[in-house]
Amino acid sequence: MLKQKNQEPGWLQEYIDSPEKQRNLYKKTLWIVVLSQIFGGAGLAAGITVGGLLAKEMLGTDSFAGVPIALFTLGSAGAALLVGRLSQRYGRRAGLASGFLAGGLGAIGVVLAAITNNIFLLFVSLLIYGAGSATNLQARYAGTDLANSKQRATAVSIAMVSTTLGAVAGPNLVQVMGKFATSMGIPALSGPFILAAAAYFIAGIVLLVLLRPDPLVVAKAIASAKNQNQSNAIDRKETLEKNKRGIIAAATVMVLTQIVMVAIMTMTPVHMGHYGHGLSAVGMIIGFHIGAMYLPSLLTGMLVDKIGRVSMAIASGITLLGAGVLAAFAPGESFILLTLALILLGLGWNFGLISGTAILVDSTTLSNRAKTQGAVDVMVALSGATGGVLSGMVVAHSSYATLSIAGGLLSLLLIPVIVWSTRERVTELQGEV
Repeated sequence: MLKQKNQEPGWLQEYIDSPEKQRNLYKKTLWIVVLSQIFGGAGLAAGITVGGLLAKEMLGTDSFAGVPIALFTLGSAGAALLVGRLSQRYGRRAGLASGFLAGGLGAIGVVLAAITNNIFLLFVSLLIYGAGSATNLQARYAGTDLANSKQRATAVSIAMVSTTLGAVAGPNLVQVMGKFATSMGIPALSGPFILAAAAYFIAGIVLLVLLRPDPLVVAKAIASAKNQNQSNAIDRKETLEKNKRGIIAAATVMVLTQIVMVAIMTMTPVHMGHYGHGLSAVGMIIGFHIGAMYLPSLLTGMLVDKIGRVSMAIASGITLLGAGVLAAFAPGESFILLTLALILLGLGWNFGLISGTAILVDSTTLSNRAKTQGAVDVMVALSGATGGVLSGMVVAHSSYATLSIAGGLLSLLLIPVIVWSTRERVTELQGEV
């Protein structure tokens, strides 16, 4: 009777009973995530590149150049929560597809706002456009659902590196899409958002059609079958306490790396504009930056799995400090030094996101994983929104150099949190001995 009551549907039971089918589904999921992320990366990068410039053109001032980044990262916060909850309840397919399709609708709204010069519509559309950004990040979790503890960072890195093709192509198509928009009689800066809309819609459709069976649904069924007859209240309590510290450490790493990266990245195109760099140069430097955010992911993932989450998290803080110092002291006319600073900025973010994501997956169970991931990504998005808003204000009232130095120093705060988390675990192990 008990066995009958807990019996899963036939197709799902096949995956529970067959490790080979689980491995095949894990590989299939990674390929589908790779395909969707190529388009998702293009949608994300195209809008980021010209968001601040579009706001400057429509508002007529630099002071609010950080508002577009802030708005779509704020929208990303709300979307991260919804995508996480949808994924927890209905699976990754429903959550991720919904997020990308919403992002596409937001991009269309931005184009319409540019055409009509409607600031209110621009702001609302940027909020909705943020759903694509949230989903682009949440997709990295899909590959970890069926991965073991030694594969998780690598699985994250595969999802992220696939974003590189679209993420690098997006900014470098700014001029092309600008000409395309102009040929249609609409503002040049709305062109990249046309690309973003198409890219996000394609990413959503890919997931909606191909992500079957859903990896999270299968993983939860496998975990439920394994734990059906296992119950140890003491072990469970100890695990929950360790998990809380892990979640705090993971959130701190990802939040700090996000706020520093967004703040400096947002104001770099505006800073370059003051020194006579054109749209083509801005697109190129942002392309290098986003390439550094995603391209090293495979190597980073292997390092996180091999030498540890903590070491790579600390490396993130040190790299971001180097990026901030270089950006602060690089001459505004120097394209090469600014490019190097933005590459370091992207690399430091990459170290932090992959190590932080791995810590978060390690510290959650399948019963709360997607929901917790969504909640942490809310904090990540809100930190990005804060960085976007404050970046314009800091530069307007001080300088780009001040912003860059402040960002670099802020990134170092993640180191004591990681050390605290490690010491707590060591103390516990010594006590158990």
